[in-house]
Order: sequence, then structure tokens, then C-alpha cells
Amino acid sequence: MPGSIHTAPAESGDAVLGKTLPDLLYDAVDAYENPRALNQPEGEGWTPLSLTDFQTQAEEVALGLRDLGLERQDRVALLLESDVDFCRVDMGCLIGGLIDVPVYLSTSPEQMTYVIDHAEARALVVADGERLEVAAEIVPDLPRVETIILCNDDGSPRPELPHRVDVLTLDEVRERGRASVEDVSRAIQDLRSQIQPDDLATLIYTSGTTGQPKGVMLTHENISSNAMTAVQELENFEEGADGEVIISFLPLTHVFARSLHYAFMARGVSVYFTSPDDLVSALPKVQPTAFASVPRVLQKVYAGIQKKITEMEGLQKTVGSWALGVARQYRLGEQTGLFYDLQKSLADSLVFSKWRQALGGRVKYIVVGGAALQADLANTLAAANITTLQGYGLTETSPVIAYSRPSRNKPGTVGEPLPGVEVRLADDGEILTRGPHVMKGYYKAPDKTDAVITDDGWFHTGDIGEFDEDGYLKITDRKKDLFKLSTGKYVMPQPIENRLGSEPLVDKAVVVGNSRKFCAALIFPSEDQVRSKARTQGLDADQPFEDLLDEPEIVDLSQSLVDKANEGMDHWSTVKRFALIPDELTIESGLLTPTLKIKRPKIREAYADEIEALYDEAPSAATQTTKKARIVA
Repeated sequence: MPGSIHTAPAESGDAVLGKTLPDLLYDAVDAYENPRALNQPEGEGWTPLSLTDFQTQAEEVALGLRDLGLERQDRVALLLESDVDFCRVDMGCLIGGLIDVPVYLSTSPEQMTYVIDHAEARALVVADGERLEVAAEIVPDLPRVETIILCNDDGSPRPELPHRVDVLTLDEVRERGRASVEDVSRAIQDLRSQIQPDDLATLIYTSGTTGQPKGVMLTHENISSNAMTAVQELENFEEGADGEVIISFLPLTHVFARSLHYAFMARGVSVYFTSPDDLVSALPKVQPTAFASVPRVLQKVYAGIQKKITEMEGLQKTVGSWALGVARQYRLGEQTGLFYDLQKSLADSLVFSKWRQALGGRVKYIVVGGAALQADLANTLAAANITTLQGYGLTETSPVIAYSRPSRNKPGTVGEPLPGVEVRLADDGEILTRGPHVMKGYYKAPDKTDAVITDDGWFHTGDIGEFDEDGYLKITDRKKDLFKLSTGKYVMPQPIENRLGSEPLVDKAVVVGNSRKFCAALIFPSEDQVRSKARTQGLDADQPFEDLLDEPEIVDLSQSLVDKANEGMDHWSTVKRFALIPDELTIESGLLTPTLKIKRPKIREAYADEIEALYDEAPSAATQTTKKARIVA
């Protein structure tokens, strides 16, 4: 009921409080000796770095940055890949008492300029020559930036930069750090003694679906308490060099991946970095026991399984389709009969074991965040003994508010609150939370801070949710995404968008209808999946994509997906018409945020003609096409 405060299950541990982020590293070095703690991709393999060497290098970075004239709580912008270099520079900043500001590599130069300038950064760290070229483009508009630090210098000619800007390599910074003091140990001790858990550790600019990004001020304790409390809730988590093996491919610019990095570092386990593009080839080499993901990656894995089955022939196809059907029937936590158990066991030996091998063969669980994971997909993977643990949170909450524990896992929900975290629902269903995970505020924006944090510490998430009868939290929509039909009925677009988006044939779906008589949808199909399906239907799969979307078989298949997504929804919130659009929503086009959230205002603007055509009352509406889309009424 609204107003009731929900907290962690009674058997949970206590929140971990009072730690700075460097404390997590130093405690780990004291407790574990892992020669392969951090592993940098190099050619076909990885170059390992021990915990002790990582500490030494981070200390050198800290001393070097301070020797450059940077003072306590100065800002350092990071234009870095998500790898070991990011980790050592980040930890160097933290030990040095500096505030780092990670910048999304995928954002436009204009957006980068805004973030770095708003944060008042005095130094900029870049990954390589390519990022140095980007820096050269924006630095003339960043008068506070005095130093650019280049992590990987390949010797290529450097771009022209303003005379006020010095360029050093990271190795040179570390060398300065070593030479700047006589007693490194004492100097580091002095730096660490000045850091308090309530000090700002980082400014993370939320990508935002509208307007300029806001700088989220996160303290050391915000992140350390969240990371350490979350990881202690993972049952059977094995620590140290012989413990878990993690593969990391999500951007460390985002607090989800970064918080987990600190947690894994603190437990002394081995982390292997890779990129999303190299993930498929890296999984069988690393054979991880756990990793973090976003739902879209798992949806693509599932789509790949379906595509492979579709393209099989004969007995292989029959067995693959049967096994997939068995998996789809599974419901985690529900009792199954003997006949189903026999089918599942046979499917496991013939098919599901191959799914696990594709993930490396040893995965205990996948921690999922960033967006909603469809219950059907979670159940299907669970049938194959691939456990997904859904989490929920925001940048402003460091990030975890609630998540599913391995032994308390209910697909379709985001689990229960973390220890130390309080959650309640406002009268309108908005999720409110209070605790050590809530940010200090938005940088240089007290009015925006006051708008989301009450005097007694409750943070307004902007998400709409509900608790089920067992106390598990379910996210139903974003408050600002709610819209009102001309009939007066309110519509939550995300449930249908999530259902459609979980289908392999659909890359993205956007429900529209504000001030209209009914709901409609813009559907952006997955070209690869549609062409694969077309081949099985005997269609010309190589024709232009926009022509392929006009094929009656593809239109009918799309209609069936919409009908399925509409099932069980309030009649006024069902999709009556849709447009098949042969485009891909991308970050580069400005239609997705760096965290892959849709920018609704931008999409409505970009596809205004398609939206108008969806509401065309002409008799020929069912066969309309626009310059960009096929309209289906």
C-alpha cells in the first residue's frame, strides 16, 4: 500500500558504511594476493595486473596528478575506454582526493564540451591518439583545462592544441609522481588521511532523455556502501585469486559497471575487460563465473538462439524448436511435474548445455541492470540453468535500490531493497527511496536537487512501481512517460514497449498517443532477424529492407507480435495501429541516450510524418506508406 516503508529481507546482513573507495583497494591488498586481478585485452589474450601492482600504479598517478598542481576536490575529466587504464586513473584520482568526471565516448563533441566545462575540469585524460583528436576539437572551448594526459601514446603526430595546454603521457605522470616525494608511503598516507567517506568521489552526468545532462554528485560512501552491501548479498560468491572470474564489457562511465568494479576489486577476484563487440569471442576464452549485463545483450543472445534454430534443417531443427518450447514453459520457483522434468533434463543434455557453453560454460549468475528484463526471457534462461538477477536503481542512487538474490528470485520483479535502503510508494505510485545510496545532489543545481529530494531525505525516482504480495518490487513505467489520450484515459507506454522489444524481430518500439483517440506504435525491426525470417518464408531476403517490410508475410508477422503484446492490457492502452520503420535508433543519431534509453521528444520530432499517418482517417490508411515507413492499420 502507498506509504508503507519496505526494507531488505530480515535475514539480510547490515549495510556496509564508513568506507572510502581507496579503503576498498587497500583492504583487498591486505586480504588477497591475486596476480590476475585486472586483465587488459591485448591481441588475442589479456595482460594481467596484480592487486599490489595496481595499487602501486594508482598511487603513482595520484602523486603525479597532485604534482601537476591539481588540488583536493579539483575535477579531472576522463575520456577513456572501459579497461584497466580507466581503473588506474580513476583510483589515482580517488587516492589523490580529486573528483573524476567520466565522459561518454559516444556523445557528441558539443555534449562533451558542456559536461567538461560545467564540471570545471582542470585536466582531461584521454585513451589514445584517436581520443586526443577529439580533445583537440573541444579544448579551445574549455579555458579551464590546463593539462591533457594521454594513456597510450603510439607515437603518431599530435594535433595542434592551444599553447596553454600541456600534453603528458600517463607514464610521464606516474614518473613525476614517483619523483615528487622522498617517501611515497608517507605521502600516500597523508593523502588518504584527508579523504572522508562523505567527500565527493565523482560527478556522473546523466545522459538525460531531454535537455542538458545533470551532474550527479556521488560520495565515496554513496558508492562504497552500495557496492559492498550488494556484493555481500550474492550467495556462494567465492573470493580471491581462486574465486569468481568476471568478464566486464559495460561502460565504466556508467555507475552500474563502475560500482560492480569496486565490489569485485574489494573481493580480490579476477576481472577480464573486453568490449561489447568482442564479447562473443571472449566468453569461451575467459569462461566467466559471473558478469553484469543489460537486457538488450541477453535479448540479442536469445534472438541469436532463435535465428540459429530457424536456419537449421531436419532433425536438428525439430530438436532445437522442441527444446526452446520446453524452456518457454518454465516458471522459476513453480513446481513442475515428473513428465516436464524428464523433458527438461533431455533438453538440457541435447540443447541447453550448448547455450551455457556459448556463455563460457561456468556462469553462476548474470546481474542485469539498466532496464527491465522481461519475465519470459528470465524464465527461459532459468530453464537452461542460466540465472539472471534483475537489479533496479539510478545514477542518483549509486545505483542499486533493489535486486533479486539468487535464492529469492522472482522474474518480472526487481527483487527487494538492499540492507540500509528504504523504499516506499507515493500516492501516485512513484517510487521513493532513502538511505546511504542517495546522491548528495545535482552539481551547481540546488533547485533541481530540491525538486527530487525532500527535506527528510526521500529521493523521487520518477519511476512508477508496485510491490507484490511477497514484497517484491515491480517497475511499471516512468512517471514522465505517462500520457493522456483525448478520451481522458492515462497510458503507460513501457509495458507494451518492453513486450515488443523482447521479440527478436523488434529492435525498438515506441508507443505514441498523447492527446489522440488511441495508442499507436513506431516499430523499428531488427534487419538481421527480419531477413533471416524472410528466408524461411521463401521471400527475397536480399531486397531493400524497406521493400521487405512491405511483404504481406512480414506485415502479418508484425501484426501477430502487436496482438501478443496487447494481450491482457487495458483496452485503451492497446496498440491499434503501427508503423514499420526501416531505421535503427542509435546514440549517434541523437535518438538514444548513451545508456540506450529512447529520447521520446526527439523521436516524435524525427518521425512526425509517420505519427500523423498513423492517425490518418482516410479509408486507405491500411495500405499507406510514408517516406520512411509502412503504416499498418
